[in-house]
Amino acid sequence: MSEQPDLIYGVHPVMEALKNPKRKFYSLKASKNAADRLAEEISASGLTPEIVHPRDLDKQLGSDTVHQGLLLAAKALAQPRLDQIEKSGVVVLLDQVTDPHNVGAILRTCAAFKVTALVATARHSPEGSGVLFKSASGAYEHVPYVKVTNLARAMNELKEYGFHILGLDSEATALIGDAARTPPVAIVLGAEGKGLRQLTRDTCDEFVRLDLDGPIKSLNVSNACAVALYALTR
Repeated sequence: MSEQPDLIYGVHPVMEALKNPKRKFYSLKASKNAADRLAEEISASGLTPEIVHPRDLDKQLGSDTVHQGLLLAAKALAQPRLDQIEKSGVVVLLDQVTDPHNVGAILRTCAAFKVTALVATARHSPEGSGVLFKSASGAYEHVPYVKVTNLARAMNELKEYGFHILGLDSEATALIGDAARTPPVAIVLGAEGKGLRQLTRDTCDEFVRLDLDGPIKSLNVSNACAVALYALTR
């Protein structure tokens, strides 16, 4: 677990963090309006917020940061190992998806579909950051975010737990709706541009594609994740 605190900003990320009993908090800076908006959650957390002007947070975080008058410093959230997650439901794996906006959006989608865990490599994936937390809109507090050293090894471990591994590939012959979808099932998403690496491909049980009728057959990875999870869980 990182020694650096998680710096969380924005109404929904801060609100969900404050409600998370697993979190330990260090400090909270808030505008008067934001403190009033989250008065119940702040009171329950035991924190006494430092009331600041939004411009003070602009100076600290950057003028382009959508902090909504809130900045929470909390102890980094401990995440489980792969062998500690539930051996059921749907697991999403990311093959070197590095953009924190995309990973945050994927976490949010995973929370919406009650995904068992999101799995990514320790290298070539974003750490917990304000950008990721904001993009996840509070989902970081609800979805186990498992980091592994070797993705192919993690996929084989999931197979030992009974998971069927699907690789999402826009060039696949089979449609995702026709795949074996009975849980436990895992789906692997590749980085934009590069797609799935060869060793990852070699470890998949089956390749599937989204059923898209338009002239463009691929989506941003976070959008593809949302459509894929709908197809797997509908």
